[in-house]
Amino acid sequence: MSKITTRMKQHVRHVLKDENPTVWVGKDGLTVQLIGEIEKQLQKNKMVKIRVLPAALHDDLTTQVIANQAAEQTAAALVEVRGHVFILFRKRRTPEPTPPN
Repeated sequence: MSKITTRMKQHVRHVLKDENPTVWVGKDGLTVQLIGEIEKQLQKNKMVKIRVLPAALHDDLTTQVIANQAAEQTAAALVEVRGHVFILFRKRRTPEPTPPN
């Protein structure tokens, strides 16, 4: 997971405060496709707001646990978990230059 400063957390929360979640975690949980979509949005916008639907929560699986897993799998910083919504932030990755042949 990447590090994020308190000031940056405030900025990300401010930017996304009136935005609706753009990714929803359903009954299947964090699938490969869902992680791929989160990666795509992080690369494009640096931040993503995710809602965990009640169907995804069972046994010991809480929103906090799902948020931690998503942050770990995408190497992003977990900004905030509030209710069933969490925010991830990651600086854009620069593509590695391909070596000349």
